[in-house]
Amino acid sequence: MAILITGGAGFIGSHAAVEFLNAGYDIVVVDNYCNSSPISLERVKKITGKDFPYYEVDLCDKAALEAVFVKHPEIDSAIHFAGLKAVGESVEKPGLYYSNNLLSTLNLVELMSKYDAKKIVFSSSATVYGVPKTVPISEDFPLSTTNPYGETKLMIERILKDIWVSDHEWSVSILRYFNPIGAHKSGMIGENPRGIPNNLLPYVAKVASGKLPYLSVFGNDYDTKDGTGVRDYIHVVDLAKAHVKALERAMAVKGVDYFNIGTGTGYSVLEIVKAYEKATGLTVNYKIVDRRPGDVATCYADPKKAYEVLGWRAENNIEDMCVDLANWMKQNPNGYEEE
Repeated sequence: MAILITGGAGFIGSHAAVEFLNAGYDIVVVDNYCNSSPISLERVKKITGKDFPYYEVDLCDKAALEAVFVKHPEIDSAIHFAGLKAVGESVEKPGLYYSNNLLSTLNLVELMSKYDAKKIVFSSSATVYGVPKTVPISEDFPLSTTNPYGETKLMIERILKDIWVSDHEWSVSILRYFNPIGAHKSGMIGENPRGIPNNLLPYVAKVASGKLPYLSVFGNDYDTKDGTGVRDYIHVVDLAKAHVKALERAMAVKGVDYFNIGTGTGYSVLEIVKAYEKATGLTVNYKIVDRRPGDVATCYADPKKAYEVLGWRAENNIEDMCVDLANWMKQNPNGYEEE
C-alpha cells in the first residue's frame, strides 16, 4: 500500500509528503520540476528520517507515468497536486493551462483505474466560487470562475465526479484551498516561486528582505476594516494535514465530497503587512494603487464541514504563518539553491 503524490516537490506537495510520512504512510512522488526542485524532496527525507522513491515525470507523458505504476504495484491511491497554477499566466496562455492541467489529470485517473487505485484527493481551489455574493463561503455556494486557471480546477472537479458516476468503486475527496502561506517550522522547505511571486505573502517577504522595492496594495477603499481586501490565509502545514484526513476518509467510504480548507478568519492586506513586520522586525514598504478588476472586498471560508466530516481544523494563526515564512526566508534567501 502506497500513495502516489503528483507534484510532490512543490510548495504544498512537499509539506504533504512530510505529513504522510510522519503519519506512517509509504509514498511515491512524481514531479516534472517545472516550478519546483528535487532538493525539496531530499529535505523531506532529512526532516522525516524516512526514504521514499521519486521520479522526474510529466503527467502529460502517459507512458512515463504508467512506468511508475508498473514499478510500484503497491500504489493504491493518489494525492493530485500537479498542475500549472498562476492566474495571470493562465489568462495569457489559456491553451497551455487547459492542455496541461486537463490532460495530466485524465492520464492519471485512467491509469489509476487500470491499476485499481481508485482513491484520490484532488488539490482544488476557492477560485471555483468565482465572485461570491456573501461570506463565509460554504461548499454549497454556486460555482463559477473568472480565469482559465480556475476553470481548469472546476473542470477537473466535474471530471472526477463523472468518473465516480461511471464507476462507484471510486472515492474522491476534493479540497478547495483558500490562501496557503507559511513554511515548515524547520525552515528546510517552503515556497520557492520563480521570478516575481504571484501570492501576497511571498511578495511581502521579498519586499521586507530588500529583493523587491515595495508592495502594491490594490485599493484601500473597500468596505473592510482598513479599506484593503480581506482574504483567508492558511498555514501550509495545516493544509498538508488536511490531505491526510481526506485520504483517511477516502479509504473508509466511496463517493465524491468537497471540503473548504481555510481558517474561517479573514485578514486584510495591511494586517498581513503588520503581522509580517511584527514577526521579523523588518519594514515592508507599500504603495496604495488602483483596484484590480475582478477583485472582491472580502473572501473567507466556512470550514465547518471539514471539521465535522474529516475531523480537521486549522491550528496555526497568522503570527505562526509569518514567523515560519520569515524563518524559511532567512535560511533560504535564494530558495532552493543547487546543492
